[in-house]
Amino acid sequence: MFDLSYMFFDWTMLLIIPGIIVAMWAQSKVNRAYRTYSKMGVSSGISGRETAARILFTNGLANVQIQPAQGVLSDNYNPRKKTVNLSQGNYGGSSIAAVAIAAHEAGHALQHGTGYFPLRIRSLLAPVVSVASALLWPILIIGILMQFAGTFTLAVYIFLGIFVFQLVTLPVEFNASRRALAAIDAQQILTDEERYGAKKMLNAAALTYVAATLVALLNVMRFMLLSRRR
Repeated sequence: MFDLSYMFFDWTMLLIIPGIIVAMWAQSKVNRAYRTYSKMGVSSGISGRETAARILFTNGLANVQIQPAQGVLSDNYNPRKKTVNLSQGNYGGSSIAAVAIAAHEAGHALQHGTGYFPLRIRSLLAPVVSVASALLWPILIIGILMQFAGTFTLAVYIFLGIFVFQLVTLPVEFNASRRALAAIDAQQILTDEERYGAKKMLNAAALTYVAATLVALLNVMRFMLLSRRR
């Protein structure tokens, strides 16, 4: 049987180790920030749902629905359904983390409402990248077993697509956070001290997207090397 072990333990794996380390560090940082700020209540008592509703209404987006979502830190904005989906703790919670995250997701709705170009590009790429990511490893394994020429080259293109998607995601996420903080200031939702915590929460979350972009880039480089060797 064709030996697949080198694909996983080849020296080129060393290329992606820095990315994995950064990704683990970024995830631990956002987890710590969430644990800290999800326990700190806001003086106004406003919940995540109420925060998002206030921001959306003020910006003429009262038609965007706000819904509870399963899981922890599963918060997202669905541009197709026009829904802000907040995890249970952030939907009804009145913590600094809940307000910050709800405002961030409302920020994505504001982007959608104004036709923010990077969000439009990400929305177009998302379904394609999702399918390609799901098929990547089956394609690699089958391609190697069947000894198809160009298997690693195909992987390069898939990872390149993932990298482009992650690259486009960066301005989308940073801009949503800027909009969130601006809306929080305009609505006077948080005190100065609470706002400082909200900013730290959002900055920590942003690092996970930077790490994902780095991992995708390093995978492109790794499979380019594997492709040349083949």
